[in-house]
Amino acid sequence: MIRSAAAPRTARRKSRRLLSSAAVALTVTILVAGCSSSSGAPADDGDFGELSIQLSWVKDVEFAGEYMADSKGYYEDAGFSSVNLVAGPGATESLVASGQMLVGITDPISAAPAIVNEDAPIKIIGTTYQKNPFSILSLKDKGNIVTPDDLVGKRIGVQAGNETLFSALLSANGIDEADVTVVPVQYDPSPLINGDVDGFLAYVTNESVTLEQQGYEVENLTYADNGLPFVTESYIASDDSIENMRPQLEAFLYATILGWKDAIADPQGSADLAVNDYGKALGLDTAKQLQQAEVTVPLIVTDETEENGLFTISESLMAQNLETIAATGVTISEEDLFDMSILADVYEAHPELKN
Repeated sequence: MIRSAAAPRTARRKSRRLLSSAAVALTVTILVAGCSSSSGAPADDGDFGELSIQLSWVKDVEFAGEYMADSKGYYEDAGFSSVNLVAGPGATESLVASGQMLVGITDPISAAPAIVNEDAPIKIIGTTYQKNPFSILSLKDKGNIVTPDDLVGKRIGVQAGNETLFSALLSANGIDEADVTVVPVQYDPSPLINGDVDGFLAYVTNESVTLEQQGYEVENLTYADNGLPFVTESYIASDDSIENMRPQLEAFLYATILGWKDAIADPQGSADLAVNDYGKALGLDTAKQLQQAEVTVPLIVTDETEENGLFTISESLMAQNLETIAATGVTISEEDLFDMSILADVYEAHPELKN
């Protein structure tokens, strides 16, 4: 599940998952009809047409909330005739900006450079993960990287597209890049197991789980707790959709919140949907998907979301994200990156969602 949150996730999408800067020629028609109300309530007559969502990665348990919302009919109840969950990675920012997708899942590290450098007319309207799952993964009996200072003198496997993010981690902790050897790798952590690298840029919800499932004792130097806090699995929409398709976006957020509430409450059900339905072609392992679903919960549910509701991003968290983005060399304002007004309208209309 890692994607690349490098400066160009422009990316996630991500070089792997945080980004693929390659253009993806997907033609997905979004059939949407106008609606006079902006209350955040579900539509009565299902006139929004198809809901198209660009996922940030393959269809594993990472998108359990969307699976729940689809399988339980929440999207249909909210007014959509059908749902098209498009597996990633893909050129999420471009697809959303061009109107080929109503919603895309990305992160601020990737969205910001698309906005600043490419004039992409997009904004983040909510986020699933309050804490990003990036880490430097190491084996306890080998690299044993527990603190930022442990990176010094080590060989760290970094995927193409994630170099900027790794550099930002070093900078945030006052470490000279010359004191660390960056080794180009793919997303398979085999180089770590084989001893070709001491650390491996990973997700605590993916590669770390994979190695634990194989019986390895691991350490995770997490980005969120070591100078680079930022949200991820963030929902983006185009400026045009925010202006002219607000009812559809409200309906999407409403249904997806319901889906994620169910997913958080039922990790086993989430794993089963990924393994047996949405990701069936991938041959996913149920035990790994279940562990991944369980590890994900603390990244999604925090004191702030307990108080304000899922997908919210507080002012203080936005400020932290802007600081992290600046560490990657991109400067952007809060108003140019975030628009939380749609989510606020949904919670105003449906305060019971916070329970």
